[in-house]
Amino acid sequence: MAMAAALPALLVLCIAFPLTQSAAPPPVLREDYYSKTCPDFQKIVRETVNTKQMANPVTASGTLRLFFHDCMVTGCDASLLINSNHVNKAERDAEPNQSLSGDAYEVITKAKTTLELTCPGVVSCADIMAEATRDLVSMVGGPFYPVKLGRLDGLVSKADSVYENLPRTNQTVDELIEYFGSKGFTVEEMVALSGAHTIGFSHCKEFTGRLFNYNKTTPTDPDMHPKLAEGLKKTCANFEKDTSMSAFNDMITPGKFDNMYYQNLKRGLGLLASDNALVKDPRTRPIVELFARDQEAFFKAFSKVMEKTGLFGVKTGKDGEVRRRCDALNNAISA
Repeated sequence: MAMAAALPALLVLCIAFPLTQSAAPPPVLREDYYSKTCPDFQKIVRETVNTKQMANPVTASGTLRLFFHDCMVTGCDASLLINSNHVNKAERDAEPNQSLSGDAYEVITKAKTTLELTCPGVVSCADIMAEATRDLVSMVGGPFYPVKLGRLDGLVSKADSVYENLPRTNQTVDELIEYFGSKGFTVEEMVALSGAHTIGFSHCKEFTGRLFNYNKTTPTDPDMHPKLAEGLKKTCANFEKDTSMSAFNDMITPGKFDNMYYQNLKRGLGLLASDNALVKDPRTRPIVELFARDQEAFFKAFSKVMEKTGLFGVKTGKDGEVRRRCDALNNAISA
């Protein structure tokens, strides 16, 4: 589920590594980690994201997708923020990440710049990303969940590690369950994470297969509402020439974090093939129906899975550092 430009694969949307990679207990993080070393941390992040979201309303969905894409690959370590250089192609330049929001990168950078002036060398970019994501989700109507802090920034960022670690928009439910299960997520958690598609948009290339090439005898997916399909065909008519063409994941309330995404799936208004698959499969349909009729149930499940996601692959000790700049390792800056 590409959170595409807003979680296409997210958009489906950071999860736990297979047991062979997560045998050690997770580091102990806590909400008040910066209470003494940087007491204005939460205030600075909150003010930064509020200003950015007011100026650019796609910031929330873009940051949520950025957080997901970062955590899913090597853990929540801000490795996605590192720039490529002449000797290394970094995660952000891998094909699945090339459509990530510039506003999302910018809001993290702005918060980091202010924090470095206030309490230099203290707050990690990974913690800023986790906190900013929660604040932005809440700002657009979503739940306010606790964010535990104390992550370090990762020391490695490789484009080659990205593709196999992100879900895709054309995966079947069997494939999605296997994928998310390998990362430590239940079926219900997978469906809750997919609810991130209640905000943001996806690029046309992520769903035009449902419009023009569904199968040999039926070019358009019959599950898609006819009026939606007709409108999308017009929107995406030149998507191969203009790759920026996109559509909202939730056509009804695209800027509000609510449970409309699930209601839309039942009406044939799901955008991505992976979205539509959730309402068709007997293992996931009951969960979609629950979240469609009970927003509080969705919010509760989403909050819990986001807390779980935020602890995925956290770096501590010699495995990480507090970067002085989010887009470069400290030794690269010093070199």
